[in-house]
Amino acid sequence: MLVERQYISASDFLEIVENPEYDDRIVELVEGEIVEMSKPTGLHGQITLLFSLKIGNYVLSNGLGVVTAADTGFIVERNPDGRDTVRGLDIAFISSTRVPDVLPDQLVDVVPDLAVEVISPSNEAADIHRKIRQLLAAGTTLVWIVYPTTRTVEVHMRSGATTLEEDDVLSGGDVLPGFEVPVREIFPVPAAAKDPPAG
Repeated sequence: MLVERQYISASDFLEIVENPEYDDRIVELVEGEIVEMSKPTGLHGQITLLFSLKIGNYVLSNGLGVVTAADTGFIVERNPDGRDTVRGLDIAFISSTRVPDVLPDQLVDVVPDLAVEVISPSNEAADIHRKIRQLLAAGTTLVWIVYPTTRTVEVHMRSGATTLEEDDVLSGGDVLPGFEVPVREIFPVPAAAKDPPAG
């Protein structure tokens, strides 16, 4: 006898993860199933902060919209059978034409215009590729995948993907008009590599 599998909806997911057993866990909902993520490393957190400051300061100073960080949960898929997907994003930007200045205290039910993921050693390539596909299919225009080990950034759009090296410049294109940052500035510089103070 076949037993019908019960999948978790985005609404149920929010209720479930509010239980005490999830207080110290990072989880996502992937096609109706809860998946536990490992905690970010120190380098991951440092890069995420550096990059979010650059994006956030530009967005705020130009009144372009809202920037989120810290694995904010976005509903990227809703399916009739309950196989919803909620993805946490390291950094995300949503245009002011699509959301109010202050987001509600709940899962974000609007896909971001720009999504940024900083890769950790524990990330599985297959899941990252699935995450990119889900975001683009849901309506995200631009996805930046940051690789700390190679100090590169993959730029993903529906039209294709490209990889930028340290000497390249990352552009916000039509999503963040005028925003540009040298790829090398996304990554922290070891103290030994910095120029000594003049004196």
